[in-house]
Amino acid sequence: MKILHLISGGDSGGAKTHVLSLLEDLSRDNEVTLVCFMEGPFSAEARERGIETMVLEGGFPGSLTILRAMVQTVRFDLIHCHGSRGNLMGALLRRAAKCPVMTTVHSDYKLDYLGRRAAALVYGTLNRWALGRMDYETCVSDSMRSLLISRGFDPNRMFTIYNGMDFSVPQPKLDRAAYFAGYGLDWGDDCVVAGIAARMDPVKDLATLLRGFAAARKTCPRLRLMIAGDGREMPMLRALAGELGVTDSVCFAGWLKDVASFYAALDINTLTSLSETFPYAVTEGARAHLATVSSRVGGIPALIRHGETGLLFEPGDAAALGRALETLYHDAPLRRRLGEALYDKASREFSLEATGARQREIYAEILRRRQQPRRGVVICGAYGHGNAGDEAILEAIVQQLQAIGRDMPITVLSRSPKQTRALRAVGAVHHFNLPAMHRALRHAALYLNGGGSLIQNVTSRRSLYYYLYTIRAARRCGCAVQMYGCGIGPVRHDSDRRRVARVINACVDAVTLRERHSAQELRACGVTVPPLIEAADPALTLHAADAGRVEAWMTAAGLQPDGRYVCFCVRPWKGFAERAEAFAAAAQHVWEAHGLTPVFLPVNGRVDPDAARLVTARLTCPHVLLPQPGDGALAVGVMARMRAVVSMRLHGLIFAAGQSVPTVGVSYDPKVAAFMETLGEGWTPLEEVTSAALTALLDAALGEDRDALAARTAAVLALEHRNAETARHLLERAAPEAR
Repeated sequence: MKILHLISGGDSGGAKTHVLSLLEDLSRDNEVTLVCFMEGPFSAEARERGIETMVLEGGFPGSLTILRAMVQTVRFDLIHCHGSRGNLMGALLRRAAKCPVMTTVHSDYKLDYLGRRAAALVYGTLNRWALGRMDYETCVSDSMRSLLISRGFDPNRMFTIYNGMDFSVPQPKLDRAAYFAGYGLDWGDDCVVAGIAARMDPVKDLATLLRGFAAARKTCPRLRLMIAGDGREMPMLRALAGELGVTDSVCFAGWLKDVASFYAALDINTLTSLSETFPYAVTEGARAHLATVSSRVGGIPALIRHGETGLLFEPGDAAALGRALETLYHDAPLRRRLGEALYDKASREFSLEATGARQREIYAEILRRRQQPRRGVVICGAYGHGNAGDEAILEAIVQQLQAIGRDMPITVLSRSPKQTRALRAVGAVHHFNLPAMHRALRHAALYLNGGGSLIQNVTSRRSLYYYLYTIRAARRCGCAVQMYGCGIGPVRHDSDRRRVARVINACVDAVTLRERHSAQELRACGVTVPPLIEAADPALTLHAADAGRVEAWMTAAGLQPDGRYVCFCVRPWKGFAERAEAFAAAAQHVWEAHGLTPVFLPVNGRVDPDAARLVTARLTCPHVLLPQPGDGALAVGVMARMRAVVSMRLHGLIFAAGQSVPTVGVSYDPKVAAFMETLGEGWTPLEEVTSAALTALLDAALGEDRDALAARTAAVLALEHRNAETARHLLERAAPEAR
């Protein structure tokens, strides 16, 4: 493969390390040519590493002319750009090159020229224009990818690659005592030393580090801080250290000449940035087995899971940073445990070898798409309506498809395409934008109808006709068609039942169902052609968000993370208002008899709160009305903290069951009863709800054997893999290597 890389040549820091390490690795089995637009340390080091390097210093028009002649003569397979100057050249070469042009986005282009208005106006504007002209963008963290998606970039033309690190630990030149002595510091072995290596720029927010350190020092007299780096904020930071009274405990070390000795001298590594992609400062600390405290920015949560591989705090929260430093100061075994866990994860998942392999995957996928335009999946369901249950299904389906093919193009038909793109980081078009829908179908290998209960006409016959239309359209556009982890029915009216059978028999390749009742409904309609495969609801596979994120959300919502709660998920439905008193009696009972606080969590944030208020208006005990969680993983994490869950909403029950939390179902629809019977949990029809019945079911749930519940849930979950297995089979059959 012939690859041309374009970069200014004045780069330093993480971008320099990433590009040179990557090109050195790629040069082993590809023809790699690096073009820089200035001579300097970057180009010199590239040559030292054996990378074929050319420097064009003749100015913009002359360099562009030379490059245009080069790409027309050599015929590269790919042009890969880095930074604003490289991006501009690549964008202008696109037509002449006749090959894909891509860029790696190393940082937020809106922050690259922070504090330099003229540079931001000129270079920032040109860079944004050039980025929009790229065929593909590669981001150095998932969060950077999400940021670009929020700004209108196409998710299906974007990839993620994390910065890799050489984990062969360099030998420090100096031991800890000698290193500190070189700075005139008398910091003994009894000191706990936190440190950071960062340029002194507003985006690094070193002021928060100083404030958090000063707060921790009040109870940690032997805590010390070393700040390595330089920049225009140095005078302000020195003055701030004086104002906070910590000058004697802080060392401003300047630019690092001995990185290995710096990290070897620390006990705690820190990062306080307001924005990052995936900084080397964290992986360098991981290589040194250091416990790390970092702001929750960029790709950091991909490596640091709060309480497991490090500690996270929200950007700018000096008080939370101070508490984290205080915790690590007093707990040396915790420092060692977090440091070892971080090293283990980083060395496995963020090595140079992993980065090189990932870049080769991206190149191969780009070239496959050029040769084989029909790839990926279109998903249709009740998405973009603000229902957490439906969004959790989509979240699970996307995760399962990306396990089949990491870079699989995915497009969702949604009522709110912008919101869906932002939440799921996939392509999305409005579900009534029929021209856009047909374009997506003509380029896809597989169409998924589901999950959820789409084939039913209780809520609306129009929705049934819409979903049947999309199934037929997908078949006519040449897609394989799967109904994915869905529920069926009820379908009333003989004419609608015949229509369902006719479309499914003619157009659907396979149906995976979340319970047996749905298979019976399809057979009763007359569906005989596609195989009906019993599976489970995809949302059962969702994992809880990390503990730090769950606890932060609960605290903000007015809950104690270790509190004792019972959750109620209610919704407006015919007959609910008359039974609100029964729900209130059950909520009052759990407080009076069990000392548990009732909380009300909306699955649909638009309508469920009104139903909850009908109940809470009758309560005299403490209670909490919660906001809707932002995503399925967070909802699952919150449910995991409950002692029991009473829910009319199916996915309130699913979120709880997936965490082995006892449940009580109130069935307003056959799908709720079907799930509870499959799980073997207690339930009652809405029309039969009484205070006595609901209280008895809740008492039984609170006394339930959780191990037995976990075993029943596992048995249901064991069937869920059939959803993705069926999709994989259809993708392979529809188009070899369609993933």
